[in-house]
Amino acid sequence: MGAVWNGNVDSASKLPLLLCMIAFIVTFVITRIIVRMIRSGRGPFKNNSVGGVHIHHVVPGIILMIAGGLVAIGGVGPGWDNTAGVVFGIGLALVLDEFALILHLQDVYWEEEGRLSVDAVFVLAGVMMLLLVAGSPFGINVDQEQSRLRIGLLVLIAVHLTMAAICAAKGKLGTAVAGLAVPAIAYIGALRIARPSSPWAKRAYGKHPERMEKSKKREEKFDARWRTKVSKFQDFVAGTFIGENS
Repeated sequence: MGAVWNGNVDSASKLPLLLCMIAFIVTFVITRIIVRMIRSGRGPFKNNSVGGVHIHHVVPGIILMIAGGLVAIGGVGPGWDNTAGVVFGIGLALVLDEFALILHLQDVYWEEEGRLSVDAVFVLAGVMMLLLVAGSPFGINVDQEQSRLRIGLLVLIAVHLTMAAICAAKGKLGTAVAGLAVPAIAYIGALRIARPSSPWAKRAYGKHPERMEKSKKREEKFDARWRTKVSKFQDFVAGTFIGENS
């Protein structure tokens, strides 16, 4: 266990990334709990306002990301890169939790569009985990065979991320996120037909009405079988959006 830690985390300078990932996940979970308590009117937490302007948590998130980034690249001193990883991870979670707000330039946190923020958090968490699992072929004293294995692993991960990106382009964000943990899911999702509202379908099926029709029929079958289950899981993670309360 100690050899694995020294070879793949400590010697590879991945401890800041590990701390960043832990801070990122913990902060996201805590943030979601707090905003739900504020929404339901329970607990001591309230929305922050300055001069009548509501301060979204993306604002302190950006400040923390700037601070963490400057500490990381500023070479303040030994050990500060770990501190920078924690600070950056906290800020990153606060920013991505309101990613949909930044994208739409309006407060869609409790609307259906706001669930894109959760998708972004899951995707980034998966990428962080992949980077931690992958052994870096650079900067570590390993023999030639181990170096080849590490490079081969990085190539596989690059292919893996490409398949997940294709899934996302085909409108299958859930498949893309699950595919980060289980490669076979990403490969299958990338090969199957895109959803009709996805960028992939609009671009690739525009001149092929038979493919678009097939995509729409497949979407109907998926909705009939899985939509309710998927919606319940989304509500559990992201909360029920306003449209479902009205």
